[in-house]
Amino acid sequence: MISSTPSSNRPLRPDTTPLLSKTTGPAAGPGADQLSLDKIELLRQALAAQPEIRPEVVARGRALAADPSWPPHEVLRKVSEIIFHAPDLTEDPA
Repeated sequence: MISSTPSSNRPLRPDTTPLLSKTTGPAAGPGADQLSLDKIELLRQALAAQPEIRPEVVARGRALAADPSWPPHEVLRKVSEIIFHAPDLTEDPA
C-alpha cells in the first residue's frame, strides 16, 4: 500500500515542491472556498439547540471501550509506525 503522507525524513524534490506566489489570489469558479457571515446567527442558534452530551455517542464509546478487538490490530500497528518514524521535536537541530 502506498502511503498518502510523505515521509518526514526525506527531503522534498525541488521539481515537485509547489511554488507560492504573492500574486496568487483566491480560487475562482465552482467549489471555491467562500465565507458568508450573513447566517452566522442561525448557525449559533442551531449549535445552541444541540445537547452538550449525546447519549448515543457515549453509548458507542462505551461499547468500543469494552470491545477487546477494538481498535483493530492493523490500526494500532500503523499508528505505532507513524509515531516511531516521527522526528523527535525535543532534540536541538544544531
